[in-house]
Amino acid sequence: MPHDLADDANTIQEIVDRLCAKFPQHSVDTVRAVVTESYDELNEAHVRDFVAVLVEKQAKKRLKHLEP
Repeated sequence: MPHDLADDANTIQEIVDRLCAKFPQHSVDTVRAVVTESYDELNEAHVRDFVAVLVEKQAKKRLKHLEP
């Protein structure tokens, strides 16, 4: 069953909002790029139950290692 693109956009925005609050040293554009890249890597997963959690975890790890 295909997933809803509007749901994807909402999920990405929610993650971006949370991570912007957690990493204020990074611009919104940087956070969005990292989250989107992480999301794209998991976009084709057949089991979607944990995609958002995994994306946020992966993006958080990447942001910790980025220079502001």
